[in-house]
Amino acid sequence: MGKIKSKQVKRASEDLMKAGIDFSEDFDKNKNILGREMPSKRMRNKMAGYLARFSRQKKKEAEKLKLESLKK
Repeated sequence: MGKIKSKQVKRASEDLMKAGIDFSEDFDKNKNILGREMPSKRMRNKMAGYLARFSRQKKKEAEKLKLESLKK
């Protein structure tokens, strides 16, 4: 239940990713990238955590697709 994020966090994170900002799988690096631009510390931390989790998920999916293509 703790993994549910608000639409605002998801929407803002997706907009930043579309803007071409490269986020990492590390929460602290993402927090530094977002910096003091965010309206609140709590929002910055939520977005940094969401982006870290999303980055890990994308990497895992890419590896899975790569393994499947090698099997064929």
